[in-house]
Amino acid sequence: MRASMTPNLTRRDFVKVGALGCAGLTLGRYLFLADAGELSTAKGKSAIVINLGGGPSHVDSFDLKPDAPAEFRGEFNPIDTNVAGIQISEHLPKLAQCVDKFTILRGVSHSIAGHELGTAYLSTGNRPVPSLIYPGYGAVVSKELSGSADLPHFVAIPETPQKPGYLGVRYAPLRTNATPKPGTPFSVRGIALEDGQTIEQFQKRQKLLTQLDTTFDGQAASSKLLDGLDKFDQQAFDMISSPRAREAFDASLEKPDVAEPFGETKFGMSCLLAMRLISAGVRFTTINFGGWDTHANNFKSCKENLLPQLDAGLSALFNTLAARGLLDSTTIFITGEFGRTPKINDKAGRDHWPRAMFLLLAGGGVRGGQVIGASDANGMGPAGEIITPDQAAASFYHSLGIDHRKEYHTATGRPVMIVREGSIIPGLFA
Repeated sequence: MRASMTPNLTRRDFVKVGALGCAGLTLGRYLFLADAGELSTAKGKSAIVINLGGGPSHVDSFDLKPDAPAEFRGEFNPIDTNVAGIQISEHLPKLAQCVDKFTILRGVSHSIAGHELGTAYLSTGNRPVPSLIYPGYGAVVSKELSGSADLPHFVAIPETPQKPGYLGVRYAPLRTNATPKPGTPFSVRGIALEDGQTIEQFQKRQKLLTQLDTTFDGQAASSKLLDGLDKFDQQAFDMISSPRAREAFDASLEKPDVAEPFGETKFGMSCLLAMRLISAGVRFTTINFGGWDTHANNFKSCKENLLPQLDAGLSALFNTLAARGLLDSTTIFITGEFGRTPKINDKAGRDHWPRAMFLLLAGGGVRGGQVIGASDANGMGPAGEIITPDQAAASFYHSLGIDHRKEYHTATGRPVMIVREGSIIPGLFA
């Protein structure tokens, strides 16, 4: 193994290797796992996943090709970042100044060119199959990481393509179904009391429902659906009784100097809300930011709308969490379902292209300020070893201390690993 790939080992590490060797783990395997980050202590306690629905163009954002022929390189130029040697799009100037806080994965590749199936793949880390719906990241995190009773464990802003899958409705998200508006109090159905109802009235209703539930206990014992609904009912009561939960969802309570960098777009306000929820103790939040399906007018859409929104909201999210000391304990994962064709079509757009895309990862022990992987000269496919969505998912779970090889059981008793084909990306973790 090359010296540059070998982690610094202490005497205690060699003692570990000696002990583990008795169990069949060789020195070579230990060094490989250590370099990949498999043996590091997970730092993530919560997570934010941002879905860029439609599939953003990698060659116009985080993987530009300035030396490619004109029909590939497009209209945008690369700019330097605060990390020497790393360049990104000129329309991401704020993110360029905080590249030290995240890792760019380039040359990520798969073969699913349809929106729905591609999204299912990137929302679970498992290639879709007809016979099974895999649980999304939020469902798994909700199951594996305990949280406060008066806070939802999985919040979708405003919605999410992630599904609870075979884990059942118990692990479905609380959807806000809307995004906050600047300076306006924000309430979510199930969090705020409606129609002038008081806490005392709600408690009486809850007591009545509990009494009625006892009638059906015997019949409901094996029902995942009813179990999930009971869980939602109890959590709704806990949250609606909690000032902390109601305040966490009200982005208008944030100080103006904190809120201002996020901007006033729906995506920026969603990032502000996600930051507040994580700060309050919510384990998992996902943001849905669509509009990236740029078959026509790709450059106009990216320049005037999509990239500036992403730049402001995401940079503010990274910087604010870091300023609050929460970035290390919050894993952030940004993904679309695929990249876009490096060759520009006749509508000044780019079409679906799963053979090459980018992903971003930050927090949770991820080492910022680096690029892992690469695409070829024209951005057509990986240059060298492929990074797969399965690997990204395994690495995401590892950052939170969740073993992606852990087996769950479907309703029929079938054992299924959380991520069937995944492995941790070498060099990703500090």
